[in-house]
Amino acid sequence: MSARHLALGLTGASGSIYGLKLCRELLRAGARVSLTISCAGFAVLKTECGLDWQGCDDLQGELCRYFETGPDRLSYYAENDFCAPIASGSAAPDQMIVAPCSMGTLARIAHGVSGNLLERTADVMLKEGRPLLLVPRETPLNAVHLENMLKLARLGVRIVPAMPAFYQGPETLEDLVDFVVGKVLDAAGVEHGLFRRWGS
Repeated sequence: MSARHLALGLTGASGSIYGLKLCRELLRAGARVSLTISCAGFAVLKTECGLDWQGCDDLQGELCRYFETGPDRLSYYAENDFCAPIASGSAAPDQMIVAPCSMGTLARIAHGVSGNLLERTADVMLKEGRPLLLVPRETPLNAVHLENMLKLARLGVRIVPAMPAFYQGPETLEDLVDFVVGKVLDAAGVEHGLFRRWGS
């Protein structure tokens, strides 16, 4: 796992906590993470998690402190930084996860429209044939949402909706978050012990 390089994107969909927990678990598993956050993603982080990171003078340092890691393990790239390594197929990460993924971001990825670094990196993953995993968080879903997800699924993109289960007997909000993040890690091939599995 130590050699794996994952790109992680947070968008403006509700569910920032999924992205934060996922980043922490990926680092714990030994991955190197390249993180990018959309402008709307920053707004949701502030609203849902009380993290006012937009406009931070040293966001790279702030993120390393928050996740208790170093810059050799966690790199942050601004959404308009198209010179970032992850924007090029010659330096493509091994895998990319977008969590949470807004329907707008999902639609732009499905149609090859790269308006920011997050979307460009997803496009790189598709063109390079590398694993891309999206965690949509929206309800209800309309036909356009479903058609875009089907299009991406047919291209090999893994769609893991943020749908917590209850068979593991959750007692806290963290238990529900852990289940969703655990299912994302399962899909990404990362070992974890975040929830009790069925029948165990």
